[in-house]
Amino acid sequence: MRKCFALFIFALTYPVFCVGQGVSDSITPIGLTTIAEVNQGNSYITFPIDVGNIEPLWFEANLIPNFYIRESKSSRLIGVLTPQIIIRMYREKSFPVRTPSYMPQITVYYHLTGNENVEKLRLFGRLGHHSNGQDGDFYLENGEVNLKSGNFSTNYFEVGIIKTNFVNYLNAHQFFKTSIEVHPESWSDKELKGKYSVIRWHNTFSVFKLPVLDNQSSKGKTRISFNAEATWLFGEVNNWNGWYLNRLNLMFTFFYHPQFFEDIGLFVQLYHGMDYYNIYFNHQLNIIRFGIMTETLRF
Repeated sequence: MRKCFALFIFALTYPVFCVGQGVSDSITPIGLTTIAEVNQGNSYITFPIDVGNIEPLWFEANLIPNFYIRESKSSRLIGVLTPQIIIRMYREKSFPVRTPSYMPQITVYYHLTGNENVEKLRLFGRLGHHSNGQDGDFYLENGEVNLKSGNFSTNYFEVGIIKTNFVNYLNAHQFFKTSIEVHPESWSDKELKGKYSVIRWHNTFSVFKLPVLDNQSSKGKTRISFNAEATWLFGEVNNWNGWYLNRLNLMFTFFYHPQFFEDIGLFVQLYHGMDYYNIYFNHQLNIIRFGIMTETLRF
């Protein structure tokens, strides 16, 4: 088991040292706005054809509007306000939308060096909140978690680094992020103690392949992207030992932007791990999903 964990650590940290070969000096450096768009995530809506063990849904919608605070586009410091909401509509009578995830956050990004290089490091820090807008008891009378009206609330901070570079032979931008997310005990509901991971190590590797610039309308728009995310859950969680593989959350997302769409594209996503939907956090998911996504990055 420890050998598997060591391989996991190596796979996650390898891109920090090895991506970045074949970088062209003629490539325009990536601005902090683009860095923020990649790191904050994308709005999407899924089709009602999920494959796996999630409850039958008509859709899951992730809404991530970003509001930027900065002096100018060349600033080395930028703030981002994000009132994120995740909604699930269930395939049940009256099509209920239960306990949406309210996830407002404020994030600050900082260039460690000047803007003259394509390959560089950025720091970021985040304060976030996650709740479901309910005020009922966490448990039902039979001892089960109250999924319909039970209160769920936690606050956290996250700090990390982001490395970017451009690879000529792939004609692609690459991003690698590693960060630590901490939920102080006094910032969360007491019912979450021992059940909800309070320290999480996030690692993300993304590739954005640019199109062949055959006309002005396609210039700079990403046509294909791939995103791999891995999170290890530390702390006391359901009496799991420190090397229990259920502590590992994995997500792979492939995005394709057809030329006949303006700002949306199609995606397929594989997810394995604990449910990220508020009070459903103790459910283990293994799903494949499809949908549309608004990835409007322009390099």
